[in-house]
Amino acid sequence: MILVFGRTGQVAQELAILAPDARFLSRAEADLADPASCAAAIRAHAPQAVINAAAYTAVDRAEEEEALATTINGDAPAAMAGACAALGIPLVHISTDYVFDGAGEAPFTTNHPTAPLGAYGRSKLAGEAGVAESGAVHAILRTSWVVSAHGANFIKTMLRPGSEREKLTVVADQIGGPTPARAIAAACLAIAEQLRDAPEKTGTYHFAGRPATSWADFARAIMAEAGLACTIEDIPSSAYPTPARRPLNSRLDCTSLAVFGLRQPDWRAELSDIIQDLKGRS
Repeated sequence: MILVFGRTGQVAQELAILAPDARFLSRAEADLADPASCAAAIRAHAPQAVINAAAYTAVDRAEEEEALATTINGDAPAAMAGACAALGIPLVHISTDYVFDGAGEAPFTTNHPTAPLGAYGRSKLAGEAGVAESGAVHAILRTSWVVSAHGANFIKTMLRPGSEREKLTVVADQIGGPTPARAIAAACLAIAEQLRDAPEKTGTYHFAGRPATSWADFARAIMAEAGLACTIEDIPSSAYPTPARRPLNSRLDCTSLAVFGLRQPDWRAELSDIIQDLKGRS
């Protein structure tokens, strides 16, 4: 049995579709704000593997709640990893491109020096350190720009005003890889299975959609796929200030995925399915 922390997030909901026999823990059952409860849940269920698909993801609010974000994103994964190490079971932990500073234009490799720009990135980096130092068999899976038909994400954010307005302004100087949550979920399951038989694959990996694009160009692709006439006007990040700085370069070098026989998903192929799924719900 696979134990999954998280139930309502994008990746967790896709995991529930792909692995209905997994055990999903809600906040009421294991609150990441109480790391000891997470470790206790692992000991109680004694699963074959653990996937942490839960996190504090409010990037801007984290600037004011860094202590809470660090508990959820840093201390809780460390506690999970400690419990997994004691039981000899693998942990797959989802992290983020926000651990990098977004400088340059080259894709970040897994061993590139980390330098988060804000509280959210620092909290996620703390989680990575806790997992890596725990002694557990693990895979830290950094991803970016997660999208799906579930929860709050950029596709849904664009479709609502895009169906009502003639023009939207979208940031064009942030570049990254939109990553379908379903592809992340499938990768987590494949990695968890392989880690049980090949603990030497322990390490940090990148998993992001291809090709790299800007938020503005991604918005144009969304409008075209949805059949909406709304036009997209490019703006710089400076024209849309936020409490937390966003990395301008979120490109991730995903060549290490070959260790697991995995490839980067093409977000363009998944975009159609996501939009059709959303239309079916409306």
